[in-house]
Amino acid sequence: MIDFINTFINGLSLGGIYAMIALGYTMVYGIAKMLNFAHGDIIMVGGYTLFITIGLLGSPILAIICAIVLCGLLGVLMEKLAYKPLRGASPLAVLITAIGVSYLLQSLAQIIFGAGTKYVNMPNWGSITLGSLRIQVYTLVTLIASVVIMVALSVFIKYSKTGRAMIAVSEDRAASELMGISVNTIITITFLIGAMLAAVASTFYLLKAPSISPTFGSMPGIKAFTAAVIGGIGSIPGAMVGGILLGVIEVFCNSIPAIAPYTDAIEFTILIIILLVRPTGLLGKKRREKV
Repeated sequence: MIDFINTFINGLSLGGIYAMIALGYTMVYGIAKMLNFAHGDIIMVGGYTLFITIGLLGSPILAIICAIVLCGLLGVLMEKLAYKPLRGASPLAVLITAIGVSYLLQSLAQIIFGAGTKYVNMPNWGSITLGSLRIQVYTLVTLIASVVIMVALSVFIKYSKTGRAMIAVSEDRAASELMGISVNTIITITFLIGAMLAAVASTFYLLKAPSISPTFGSMPGIKAFTAAVIGGIGSIPGAMVGGILLGVIEVFCNSIPAIAPYTDAIEFTILIIILLVRPTGLLGKKRREKV
């Protein structure tokens, strides 16, 4: 029973990380109607920023702030240079551009830092004991932070002026422009928030496994995209639900030696099954195209 609870808590923690990343995917898709497959590589940039700044400054807090700021600026720059010129282009052109940006970031990281794995000197917070239950502190911190971030983002989207503008743009871009909403500004803010969330997620991911390489963000990015699709791409609650679900499934599969090597295959199989049963995802809604 103790092992089950510990595994479940670890799954919630990993799911929180996936949910943070998935929010970036789902917000960009919901508002800009595009899939930013370079989003996972922003996680990698955040990780290398932590690697450099912790070595130079010696302060994890300052390093995290630097990573959030740099990744946010990178998200805005990426939107301005790569995606904004393609605002009226076909989805295929945008998709190919996103893949190109992804490989560009990975190649730049390999040129600058080399192809080898680097160790990131993240703080070790130890563990706490609750009765007979032993839990890593970073697991609890990750879980609490992910819940706080998700609640704060939901409140921001629902009650702030910018958040309501995001909802309006996601529903009808043309009508939003007629109502005086700057669609370009809203899309830029969306990329900014998504990139900053990716930086936070990279911090918690490195607390779990403190090593980084140029492909560091690839698999977490793919898993988070899977979580966003499972929950319902374009739905913020769906990204949260999909991330938590995928994290719990992954940790439980890895805890069983017989099926641990097939964990990724199981996760993607679940994705296929859910899409066959409910193509819009668990919390996604069908949208009628206006003509």
